[in-house]
Amino acid sequence: MFRLALRNILRQKVRTLMTLSAIIFGVVGLILSGGFVRDLFHQIGEATIHSQLGHIQVFANGYYDSGSRSPDKFLIPESARRAQLIARLPEVKEVMARISFSGLLNNGHTDWPIFGEGVEPDAETRLGTYVVIRAGRALTDRDSNGILLGSGAAQALDVKPGDSVVLLMNTAEGALNTIDLEVVGIFESFSKEYDARAVRIHIDAARKLLAVHEANSLVVLLHETEDTDTVAQLLRDKLGPLGLDVRVWYLLADFYEKTVKLYDAQFKVLQLIVLLMVLLTVFNTVNMGTFERIGEFGTMMALGNRRRDVFRLVITENFLLGVLGAGLGCMIGVIAALGISHAGIPMPPPPNSNVGYVAQIRVVPSVVALAALVGLGATMLASLLPARRVSRMPPVEALRFNI
Repeated sequence: MFRLALRNILRQKVRTLMTLSAIIFGVVGLILSGGFVRDLFHQIGEATIHSQLGHIQVFANGYYDSGSRSPDKFLIPESARRAQLIARLPEVKEVMARISFSGLLNNGHTDWPIFGEGVEPDAETRLGTYVVIRAGRALTDRDSNGILLGSGAAQALDVKPGDSVVLLMNTAEGALNTIDLEVVGIFESFSKEYDARAVRIHIDAARKLLAVHEANSLVVLLHETEDTDTVAQLLRDKLGPLGLDVRVWYLLADFYEKTVKLYDAQFKVLQLIVLLMVLLTVFNTVNMGTFERIGEFGTMMALGNRRRDVFRLVITENFLLGVLGAGLGCMIGVIAALGISHAGIPMPPPPNSNVGYVAQIRVVPSVVALAALVGLGATMLASLLPARRVSRMPPVEALRFNI
């Protein structure tokens, strides 16, 4: 049956090429679009991790829900000891402490409301590979009186590196405290909204201002993003009984979660469109081919072949076409994806972002397999109705098409 089906495919070269072209086009389209969407997820995810959140964050219980209003009430007890405990895990690359605060930043003429973080500067620089320094330089461990401003905050206050500003905030006891700081740099992260209010100072300066000795959060940077869920569960088991809350980066990034849902829904619609396109194209080609060969099928049945043999022959021919088209489509799609990725696709900044990026087409095995299944499945579905119709035709009526 396979040999006969293969001979029939090779005999109808024009029709075979038309069918293969439709299948290949659909499979390649799914591989390229799916790889582009997966790269978008990867780029946004890595930018979020390496500009703000890290892979995992550890808080005192209740901080995530209420800590933004009074962070001084949600400090991690023995935060340095907890950081050492986390750092012992082999998947962990680095652990850094942060203190959150809000206040007013004054340039001598006007005030600007900000939310800030006291950070370990050198560790944050290693984390923030997606943070772009637009002016000046990054904050370092030596900058005890330095401040790093988001681009929006710097623009609102009209300050530049080297200028002096005054930071005003309330201590944990409610007293007003101030500190004179020198602007060392202006940065842009992946989030435009974050940059409009964000400032960073040395963690020791923040502790002095707030009159505290601990940290609000511990930011965990891993060697591999794929280990996030595994490490997070280990930390929940170890730190949960100590009254600490462990959160992974994608649950902290509301924008990322919504973007993934949006593009995932769009990709599913695209898959449906490609499936219908291949289905209709192949159905038209197969229907034409079976109609032209009705006399041939009538001869087969007159010579003793059963109806199910004719049905199987048509199905087998289209199965071979589907396998061949899906295989060629996967090969062409992967080669095209690698070529486009090598050249790169310059992309503008996504919504609510300052920074553009260079997109690629990721070759994802699951996307390639799904594209192949769609191509093969559409071909098989398109062949069912013509195969059923021609196999149920009486032999005498079918033989008339030979006259």
